[in-house]
Amino acid sequence: MDHRLSATINPFPPVQVLSDSIGDSLTDFGDLYPQAPLKWNQGAHNFMTYLWGGLPVGNYDPTRLSNISTGHGAIDGGFGYTYLDPVKGHEFSAVAGLTYNFINPITNYQSGVDFHLDWGASQFSNKQVFVGLVGYLYNQIGCDIGSSDKVGCFLSRVVGIGPQIGYIFPVGHYQGFLCLKDYKEFDAQNRPEG
Repeated sequence: MDHRLSATINPFPPVQVLSDSIGDSLTDFGDLYPQAPLKWNQGAHNFMTYLWGGLPVGNYDPTRLSNISTGHGAIDGGFGYTYLDPVKGHEFSAVAGLTYNFINPITNYQSGVDFHLDWGASQFSNKQVFVGLVGYLYNQIGCDIGSSDKVGCFLSRVVGIGPQIGYIFPVGHYQGFLCLKDYKEFDAQNRPEG
């Protein structure tokens, strides 16, 4: 991972221009993300429940620009549903979950609980090509806490929606999948820009 940060300051009145640049790079192993899904179906109705964990075993240093770890553990659980009618080519999927973040022991900071929802609706034109709409909602429902919390309950929220087009193709004994999505975000609150 390689990061570079540059800044230019033009004081008023413009007498002098100050400029500086810092960089950082890191090559290492990242965090582990084990997951345990359980899936079942009944005709065109498909169901899934999952449990996911984030184990912070990667290299993390809050004073460095490049980090391969989040520096804290997390657990996420949720439920998914897919309706797929292979005759008419209709498909609808939605997955909802909650994420609990553990405290970062280095920074003594803990991000709040969040709710997330991802969905998609598609129409297959044949067995390989589909078009449709996709969307997501991220809504932080619990406040951040910790000794470095200087802004209080700073809840984040963002909603996105947009088109998608996909193509399913054979790869030997397996199935390849290519999907292009374009989201327009709105209702963003307290979202870091980057």
